[in-house]
This record gives sequence, C-alpha cells and structure tokens, in this order.
Amino acid sequence: MYYRIRHTTRFRYSAPINESIMEVRIQPRSDGNQYCLDFQLHTSPRSHIMNYRGEFGNRVHHFDIPNSHNQLTITAQALVDVIAPPQLPEKLTSRAWDKLDTLTSSGEYWDSLMPSHFADPTELLYELARELDVQRRDDPLTVLRDLNSAIYHTFEYSPKTTRVDSPIDDALSQRKGVCQDYAHIMITLARHLQIPCRYISGYLYRGEGRSPGEATHAWVEAYLPDLGWVGFDPTNNTVIDERHVRVAIGRDYADVPPTRGTFRGKAESELTVSVRIVPSQMTITDELPLEPPTWIPSTYDVDERDQAQLQTAPQQ
Repeated sequence: MYYRIRHTTRFRYSAPINESIMEVRIQPRSDGNQYCLDFQLHTSPRSHIMNYRGEFGNRVHHFDIPNSHNQLTITAQALVDVIAPPQLPEKLTSRAWDKLDTLTSSGEYWDSLMPSHFADPTELLYELARELDVQRRDDPLTVLRDLNSAIYHTFEYSPKTTRVDSPIDDALSQRKGVCQDYAHIMITLARHLQIPCRYISGYLYRGEGRSPGEATHAWVEAYLPDLGWVGFDPTNNTVIDERHVRVAIGRDYADVPPTRGTFRGKAESELTVSVRIVPSQMTITDELPLEPPTWIPSTYDVDERDQAQLQTAPQQ
C-alpha cells in the first residue's frame, strides 16, 4: 500500500522569541516491509535544514532559526510504500524460551532488555504483572499476544489523561492513558520476562478502535527466535500490519519524540499538531507549496543567559 502523509506542527508564542533550535524525527524509515519513496521538510520561518542518521538508524533533521519570530511551523510530506508483514505462526515451539535466552546471552540486545527512562519498573508495574499473571509459560509469542490483549482491556484510552513526560505510574494508577503509555507498559512487562522489546513511533492509517486514525502513533516491537522483530499494538489489540508506518525506533519515547528543541525568550508556547495519511491514489487537499530542503552546514551558540525552554511534541 502506498501512503501520502502530511504532518504539520505549529508552535505559537505569546511574545516574540529570539531563537528556535529544533530536532525533528518524522521521516518514515526505509527498512523491513516499508520504503520511503519521497520526503520533504519545510519550516516557516525558513531555515537551513541538516540531517544525520542517528541512533537505531533513525533519520534526524535539525535546524536553527536565529531571528525573532512569534510562531514556528514545521511541515513534512512523505510518500511511503508499506507491504503487509509475513503472517505470524499460531505459536512457537516449546524450546523458544531456551532459544531466546541463548540469543540474548551475548549482550547484543542489552538496550532492549534494560530499564530505560520511561520504561522503568515500579511497584505499581509489579502489581499489574501479578494481576495479569505475567510469567513465562507456553511460548514467547503466545505470552506477548496475551499481554497485548490484556493491556488493551485493562486500560481506558483517554487523551490528555497523561502528559508527554508522564512516568508509567500515572497511567497505572488511573488505568487510563494514550498509545505512548500503552507502549511503555508493554515494553516494561516484556523486559521483565527478559524479552527484548523496543518503542516504535510512527503513523496509523484509519486505525479502528481507540487511537485516532490520523495522528502520530506508538507501538512496540519484541524480538523473537526464528521471527526477528515482531510488532504489537496494545492500544488497538492488534499485531502490526500494512496500516502501520514506522518512523523511529528507540528504547522508549525519550529516544524518538517527533520534535524536540528549545527557544530563547520569555514567552509561553502553544503546540498544535495535524496529520493526514491517505492512499496515494487520493490527494491531500489544500497542500502547502513545499520548497526542497536545503542541506547547508551551520554552527550556532546558545546564550545560556537567555531563557531556554523545552519544546516537545507528544504522541497521541
């Protein structure tokens, strides 16, 4: 399936600010079952945009707007080809746990097994593990399928219940949250069973169920013997299919926010995000004319005497 994606992020400031420094992780990946055929990034005010291949192979764009401005708009458009992943077997063999332990004993998957910033086990997490009877049994694939379903049925999808920087205990105590919380909880529980598990940010086309169809989305990938990395979407109680478009991979959300940056000045900021994702035979109406990105190296210094404020976009 071919998708056209348009992702617009707007920061508005209550007073003119002196400078914006921003990193952006919104270019779809070209690996596995998908390929990014085209990508354009445009900012208003205009900026010199640079990019590099970051951790886990994520494409990171970054720019500096050194002049006074009272709003910042970041618009990205992409054309992506996504192929349905291979159908999973009903289950793995009884020796899958031993194979998994052999694979992880080398230390190759340590970063997907150790606690991380937002996937750090707590007493509330252990209480949930006991409640859901999370333990090694049957085979790893069966356990992950059951865990995916259990998290879906245990938590209520409720936007604005948690914040972009909320620890898992916020969602655990309220039994409410968004896709970011669902993913962090599943990652922490999977790692508790010594299953390598990582965070995926991306897009979901017309996702049925709890998550918005046109929004940034988050799910998890777990490493399984003979299958490799397998995607699970606990927000929607599904395994990953051709509707999921992968953008970035990380230990948790802290590694892959769609936007992250600072600005200098004394002002309040307001963030709005809009996403459109449609099959390629359709058109996205009212498209902005995009200029080709300019890859020009530049250097800049931040005056720490000015007020620096963090700007981060959440995943919905």
